[in-house]
Amino acid sequence: MSLSSYSQPTFLHGELTNDELDPDRALFHVIPAPLELTVSYGSGTRRGPKAILEASEQLERWDGSDEPCKSGIYTQGPVRCDEMDRAQAELQRRGYELAINEQIPVTLGGEHSLSYGVVKGVMEAIGRPIGLIQIDAHADLRIAYQGYKHSHASVMHLLADEGCQIVSFGVRAFCKEEAEQREHYGVLAWDAETLVTQNIHQVSLPDHFPKDVYITFDLDGLDPSILPATGTPVPGGLGYYQSLSLVESALKGRRCVGIDVVELAPIDSQPVSDFTAALITYRLMGLAQRSRMT
Repeated sequence: MSLSSYSQPTFLHGELTNDELDPDRALFHVIPAPLELTVSYGSGTRRGPKAILEASEQLERWDGSDEPCKSGIYTQGPVRCDEMDRAQAELQRRGYELAINEQIPVTLGGEHSLSYGVVKGVMEAIGRPIGLIQIDAHADLRIAYQGYKHSHASVMHLLADEGCQIVSFGVRAFCKEEAEQREHYGVLAWDAETLVTQNIHQVSLPDHFPKDVYITFDLDGLDPSILPATGTPVPGGLGYYQSLSLVESALKGRRCVGIDVVELAPIDSQPVSDFTAALITYRLMGLAQRSRMT
């Protein structure tokens, strides 16, 4: 695999041994994707990947259950994101190369539209559609939103159209068209109002939901009081522990084949969102690692 090096920080910089940094043995490959081409409200997601990498330098190796970094974390060079089709093709290539080698892509965004390319590559390597575990304030099931096929608001529609089954947690802003798309594609949805008001932290997925799953974590799924630095904040969101518990329960009996953490729009002099995003990324790595051990 030909991977470029670059001067940006590496994930968990300073905490990893040479063996854990070896790209050939690392279970996790972090892919910075500073994509920002279809944002429709706030901006700044192009700065998200670097902010997460810089904040990760302050993380501890121990995630509360184990040290996921023992399985290896390699940070790749950033994806060129000045043109959508080229960026999607590159994300697809990297996702394929990692999945074919039984490694896990961990893509840092950037806007949510990046998920399409990575998931396509992973599915190409696996040879079948996969399940998507989505944390998000929005359904992202619009069709070519504002004229963009690859809009951040259309990514889940595109992936559902590719045969992916979706379970979503935390949605609280969607339109009638998206409600119809949910029904059409059989999306399993636990919306934020139900999850938060009823204090739900765990769910059980039906047996027919795919065993290979990809986690796409849009940071606006969290309540803005926890993570304000996102381009599309919506009140009434999920809690930090609640979101992770929901993902963990959805992973039960399943195997994680990819992760992305998207839509961080850093706010200068307010590092809480950057650190929260980095910690969520590492906690998701831990959940993914343990899913490979069962």
